[in-house]
Amino acid sequence: MVSGAPVGGALAGGARAVARCDALGAPPFSDLPDGLYRGYLTPAYRAAQDALAGWMAEAGMDVRRDAAANLVGRYDGTDPAAPALLIGSHLDSVRDGGRYDGPLGIMLGVEAVAALHAGGRRLPFALEVIAFGDEEGSRFPAAMLTSRAVAGTLAPEALELADGEGAALADALAEGGRDVATYLAAARAPGSVFGYLEAHIEQGPLLEAEGLAVGTVTGIAAQARYQVAVTGVAGQAGTTSMPLRRDAVAGAAEMVLAVERIARADASDLVATVGRIAAGPGAANVIAGEASFTIDIRSGDAARRDRAAGEILRELDWIAQARGLGCAVELVHDLPASPCDPELMDLMDAAIAGAGQPVRRLVSGAGHDAMVMAALCPTALLFIRCRGGVSHNPAEHVDPADAEVALQVMLGFIDRLGVSRRDV
Repeated sequence: MVSGAPVGGALAGGARAVARCDALGAPPFSDLPDGLYRGYLTPAYRAAQDALAGWMAEAGMDVRRDAAANLVGRYDGTDPAAPALLIGSHLDSVRDGGRYDGPLGIMLGVEAVAALHAGGRRLPFALEVIAFGDEEGSRFPAAMLTSRAVAGTLAPEALELADGEGAALADALAEGGRDVATYLAAARAPGSVFGYLEAHIEQGPLLEAEGLAVGTVTGIAAQARYQVAVTGVAGQAGTTSMPLRRDAVAGAAEMVLAVERIARADASDLVATVGRIAAGPGAANVIAGEASFTIDIRSGDAARRDRAAGEILRELDWIAQARGLGCAVELVHDLPASPCDPELMDLMDAAIAGAGQPVRRLVSGAGHDAMVMAALCPTALLFIRCRGGVSHNPAEHVDPADAEVALQVMLGFIDRLGVSRRDV
């Protein structure tokens, strides 16, 4: 375990942030014995929150858990009535994921507050570091659940969820002392927050290809995610002739290839991914009677995304009819393109230049809590170089020197915000 050494100790803030992410990459902070998976509201999630709460307190923050089981550390400003700046990212991970996707942004937020606290500095506004619980949607079938709760965009019916093992969200919350009936009370009041800052690994190769440590994000691509259920007829593998089969897996396979073909043919920033597939009954000598898979479609242009989604869904329907299969499609979530705030982008550019780094702007193809928080307040997103652009993978890697650059940029950004809002 990495200790919370004060600023100026053995580790610089950026290196300490990376080291703390590493510390959270293994049990008891992972639900896997030999890899990283930290699902929302699991024992590993609660253990990681406890460790993070200690680091937040050491940095000078008052710590609490909100109604959606997000962890929040608050560093008061000089004006108690002023709206706050939120700094955050997510604490959960995908299965067998990397250590920095999400937690690095939280740890850098803690380090930013630690630097201010060590210098005895207070800003005109409070800083709140928030660790969102469920950005990935890797336990319950809904991504960005907790940031949607904070942003006030989560509908009550969206809480009627169960994980893959049948555990209801309400029961998982109760295990940690939270009540699903008060979940939506995590919503921040309009006007209580004036901005949201997120630092995140790029999860792509552009910064590394250009030799850059950090970049200013201009916006996040529009996303649509679908759950597809294909139904056929289960049968004996040895006695059902090929022309008479209604094989759900074969139909699903043709559908998956259609998704890839349509996305490739668009020849743009459009991407479409089938990331999960399952078949039943799952016996080697039984023709599958059912199959299910997910489709994730993204583009910086929402209209382009929607055109491709329409074409894909029509193709799935045609394949199902041609094969005598049933095909049910559910839209799991629909996230519009989310531009970052122009004024905050300018401040970020200035902070990057002030840290002695070249200024570079880029678009995020991956989704982040920032895109949800845009419904509450203006947002800014800072990307940090990651080796090979690899993410959602144990090989995910961040150079501590790059994390230190990101921390200095964040501090410069916060200072510039303090100047710009002094007379607000």
